[in-house]
Amino acid sequence: MALRTALRTGADLGVNNARTFITTAFLRRLVPPLGPMPNEDLDTTDLESLEKYRSYSRYLRQAEEARNKPAWWKTYRSYVEKQDPEHDAEKVDIGLPYLRPSRLKEVKERTQMVKGNKKNAELERASRLRTLKVSLDRVQDEWGKTSGPFHIQRLAEHYGVFRDLFPNALFLPQVLMQINYSQDNGGQVHYGNRLTPTEAASVPQISFEAEEGSLWTLMLTCPDEHLLDNEAEYVHWLVWVGTGFHRYVYFLFKQEVRIDFQEDVRTTPCLSLAERSFKTLDFYRKHQDAMTPAGLSFFQSQWDESVSDTFHNSLNMREPVFEFIRPPVYHPPQVKYPHRQPLRYLDRYRNGKEHTYGIY
Repeated sequence: MALRTALRTGADLGVNNARTFITTAFLRRLVPPLGPMPNEDLDTTDLESLEKYRSYSRYLRQAEEARNKPAWWKTYRSYVEKQDPEHDAEKVDIGLPYLRPSRLKEVKERTQMVKGNKKNAELERASRLRTLKVSLDRVQDEWGKTSGPFHIQRLAEHYGVFRDLFPNALFLPQVLMQINYSQDNGGQVHYGNRLTPTEAASVPQISFEAEEGSLWTLMLTCPDEHLLDNEAEYVHWLVWVGTGFHRYVYFLFKQEVRIDFQEDVRTTPCLSLAERSFKTLDFYRKHQDAMTPAGLSFFQSQWDESVSDTFHNSLNMREPVFEFIRPPVYHPPQVKYPHRQPLRYLDRYRNGKEHTYGIY
């Protein structure tokens, strides 16, 4: 696995009329502390002073009132919106305009297709004998023209792609890309699948449908990698560290005019991480009047043996070592009348370091 330059020609990646810009990013978002837990105000050191229920009916009545009382964990959405006013706020669409097809036309075409299939004797015979074969390529094309872009957008939102790289913005990836690191489909990039660093070390083959003479910009970015600055990125092709799964995102931008990227070019080969410091959001803001996001694909990857070779032989530096400090086991505050809890419920609140056998 070797590092690549920041800018590459489209011919290097098997793409015509395209230039690639490759970078990684890491953004961290502070989360507000949770609200109070139930029975936090109880003084457990003086249990005799607590009010006694005296009867099961009185306990049941007060337990029902406590269950129906509003709490932050019952209205989590409103609680989060109060703590973070921008949570779930309407995002700006920075993508290509989407022309919704006519629903009446779709229904009419589907009805005609169903009628034609019913009149086809060979199709009916193959279906009845269970020998009917469906072309997966046609299914893929139909999916890409109908619900595919919406599914990709939902997956990108689920993996936090827009949140970390385009805060308060999103786009509908209407141009589907075929990205493959190998001759077969073993190294194909979909939407969140896993590839090892070794599988993603070679130059991928990339293809997509485009108009004749149109201009495109292809960017590969990772929002999980910077070693020193959480708000900065590295301009590079591949740099791997042992910090769990990393998201590697391909963005495809459609250019309205030719763009001069000379300000973003680094020396070749650029093996200094300091020189590769970069921010994807600033790059997009600088060229947003000349390019529009149109395509999206991404995969996940984690450490393997090729990472050590990259740091030692390509970057000429020691491989960073990350230590995970496991937090203590969290137990919610003890409640007076635990409902549907195991018989050994109180064991988690014992003094000392006795093992609870991990049943909680």
